[in-house]
Amino acid sequence: MPLSGMAIAFKASTSACTAQQLWGHPTRDQCQYGFTHLNERKSRKGSAALHARAVSGKLDLDFGDPSWKQKYQEDWDRRFSLPHITDVFDLEPRLTTFSLKKNRSPLGASDASSPDKWNGYVNKDDRALLKVINYASNTSAGAECIDPDCSWVEHWVHRAGPRKEIYYEPEEVKAAIVTCGGLCPGLNDVIRQIVFTLEIYGVKNIVGIQFGYRGFFEKGLKEMPLSRDVVENINLAGGSFLGVSRGGAKTSEIVDSIQARRIDMLFVIGGNGSHAGANAIHEECRKRKLKVSVVAVPKTIDNDILFMDKTFGFDTAVEEAQRAINSAYIEARSAYHGVGLVKLMGRSTGFIAMHASLSSGQIDVCLIPEVSFRLDGEHGVLSHLEHLLETKGFCVVCVAEGAGQDLLQKSNATDASGNVILSDFGVHMQQKIKKHFKDIGVLADVKYIDPTYMVRACRANASDAILCTVLGQNAVHGAFAGFSGITSGICNTHYAFLPITEVITTPKHVNPNSRMWHRCLTSTGQPDFH
Repeated sequence: MPLSGMAIAFKASTSACTAQQLWGHPTRDQCQYGFTHLNERKSRKGSAALHARAVSGKLDLDFGDPSWKQKYQEDWDRRFSLPHITDVFDLEPRLTTFSLKKNRSPLGASDASSPDKWNGYVNKDDRALLKVINYASNTSAGAECIDPDCSWVEHWVHRAGPRKEIYYEPEEVKAAIVTCGGLCPGLNDVIRQIVFTLEIYGVKNIVGIQFGYRGFFEKGLKEMPLSRDVVENINLAGGSFLGVSRGGAKTSEIVDSIQARRIDMLFVIGGNGSHAGANAIHEECRKRKLKVSVVAVPKTIDNDILFMDKTFGFDTAVEEAQRAINSAYIEARSAYHGVGLVKLMGRSTGFIAMHASLSSGQIDVCLIPEVSFRLDGEHGVLSHLEHLLETKGFCVVCVAEGAGQDLLQKSNATDASGNVILSDFGVHMQQKIKKHFKDIGVLADVKYIDPTYMVRACRANASDAILCTVLGQNAVHGAFAGFSGITSGICNTHYAFLPITEVITTPKHVNPNSRMWHRCLTSTGQPDFH
């Protein structure tokens, strides 16, 4: 299967949630739990809902069954169990070679490297709680409910970190790192930390695969030997030290290359599509009975990977977006009837636009893909801009690139990763604003700013650099622990390992009923555009 189609294939095979199965509206948080919309239910004070059912993964829940919660949690535990190389191979673990105590012990301390003397390891049974809010009602803002009464159900995931036992001999390991998709702040930070951590385990043979999955099959693209000396300062620059590309060869061809190169660990740094590709590689390695750990690191500037608080590059993108917004604000405020228009990244999600609008405090209108709107008419966006020019004298608008696609002519064209090529809503919005005010005989000075490539190519800020550091280290810990087909992320402020199959079922979206979106609306003061 070509990698460009993997995301679609995995979504179709793993997601059991449809628009008709959602509680009140099609939001990411509700889809991830997979429950159904119940048209008829009784109140908490009344009897239990009659014949109420929900679908969780492939589990059909009947809320009239007293044991439904136990069945749900058992299904959750099954879905979020981590694939392990011992599922295929009969292997015995050995004591880990990872110990930081030996670097701090005085000379001559004979037990300095003994794992038994250092309590820096994560127990294999440690778990992190994914969600902590106990909603009293499904009508609460941002509520994520499984049953009609919003019963509390614990969602536990595996805690990330170094284990006391490992399943590889470090001196025999060949590890490879590949960066896929588009650029994102922090790529070099992750590469650097993966190399550092591998060397602490004792791995000597570390290579970089150049230009994404293409590096596995493109003639002339050789492996790049990596070491601490090579990657020491790469975090001081943006971009990817290894290069990036979209799309690639068939999974079987990539695994042929992995097998020929005798790679034991593959670290894939990428977004949803790259994660789907990593999982396909993991499955093919299992099929061939290859002892290869495939571990992904979540990279998406859009912050659209399921279950995770945030992905690296997002904080930097929001911070860099402030420059564009502030420039648009100054231009608009300094002009007679000035309109500042900024387009930010976000193909299918509006996280960057929402958070940038919140943090700047200068945005009057924020438009995102998850919330529909009208441009024309009495209650449209353009009418509101008229009001703002009349009352304030200027205004600033922030739009996500994927917003308003239903208002534009659709294109069936796709890029090398299989993503639909979007129509340019930013340019469309600019033209609509100019035409509207010209038609009504009102002067409007429109300044349009698109900082997309400036944001993508910059160096990670402090917050993202820390996140990249931990994600890179945890990826190596996961591989040595024997896991494969997993990714590492920050969930409810804790770092966790998650099976790739669960995080790629659907992208994460802004919940229009969430408190964060409500906070954005409070900040902008914008009305409903319907």
